[in-house]
Amino acid sequence: MKLTGELLIGARSVRGTEGPMRAVNPATGEAMEPVFAGASAADVDAACRLAEEAFDAYRAVGLERRAQLLDAIAQGIVDLGDGLLERVMSESGLPRPRVEGECARTAGQLRMFAALVREGRWLSATIDRAQPERKPLPRVDLRAQRIPLGPVAVFGASNFPLAFSVAGGDTASALAAGCPVVAKSHPSHLGTSELVGRAVQKAVADCGLPEGVFSLVLGAGNAVGEALVRHPAIQAVGFTGSRRGGRALVALAAAREVPIPVYAEMSSINPVFLLPGAMAERAEGVAQGWVDSVTLGTGQFCTKPGIVIGIAGPELARFRAAAMAAIATKAATTMLNHGIHRAYCEGAAAWATDAGIQALCAGGEPAGEGYAGQPGISWVRRSCWTRCSGRRGC
Repeated sequence: MKLTGELLIGARSVRGTEGPMRAVNPATGEAMEPVFAGASAADVDAACRLAEEAFDAYRAVGLERRAQLLDAIAQGIVDLGDGLLERVMSESGLPRPRVEGECARTAGQLRMFAALVREGRWLSATIDRAQPERKPLPRVDLRAQRIPLGPVAVFGASNFPLAFSVAGGDTASALAAGCPVVAKSHPSHLGTSELVGRAVQKAVADCGLPEGVFSLVLGAGNAVGEALVRHPAIQAVGFTGSRRGGRALVALAAAREVPIPVYAEMSSINPVFLLPGAMAERAEGVAQGWVDSVTLGTGQFCTKPGIVIGIAGPELARFRAAAMAAIATKAATTMLNHGIHRAYCEGAAAWATDAGIQALCAGGEPAGEGYAGQPGISWVRRSCWTRCSGRRGC
């Protein structure tokens, strides 16, 4: 499938006017073709209005047709084959086995939701028949089931170009529930997003559904995302990304005349507490596992343990020595994009000027022109825990 750099507004391919934008290969730092251009306010409005117009018709279709749409999207992604895998690798720096696994996961998510849609139990449909003769008061006929909210804005994630992006879990669940989707591609994955977006667009058309069931927009700054969340047609938001970005969207959604929910998965420090008993038994094993987890995916998983807290003593010293030895064997690996790499390097530089933080050990040094991150361990020599417990932590 040839990339064009266009937005997908319903069934139309539209050339954006805000740009130019290019995806960048994080392994080399080289800009990639084609040239993309971001959506204007009018483009965002058109996509949201199409979704609003499609909502009543789409939520009324039978569960089997919704399931067929999800299955068709899954097959469309699989059919993209090596072209999709190679573009994901070029735009993310992720290795082929990881990309192949994530592609299979994405198709599996869509098919799982298709099976759930067909099952129908998620509707939680109940019927309480009327009891007009009931005393002291009659009971009216009560019927209830879960219903879709309306059009959903979905933001693509940087660290999962497929599974948490244009056709990832948020989009799959929204479409399964009967909600049209306006997706915003992540600026790092412009080509990947277009390829997947066109697969979704084709599946919508092949299933004979209203074109507004899916649109794809993009933008380099915050304007497009803010316009999506503020648009009165959008009734919910799905977001996976940074805490700062997620909190900004939550604030925008809460400030609307009628607030809407934001389903956000955001970053976390993920503290790990080291207890003396465990350290006495297996300090070296815990240290190796911790370092492996910290460096997994170049430290770009939201589940990465970010800080370790322990009680000073010989057991913690064993852990520290083992962790230093383990980190020294880890090579510098490619980060997802320039923004993440810059933030990491700036953070490390700021720590280097803090008298309360001591750099203990680092892994292999970066080589080449890409955005490689060098793993390292720092020791916090003073902390808020010192004032509380009189003991120092790591």
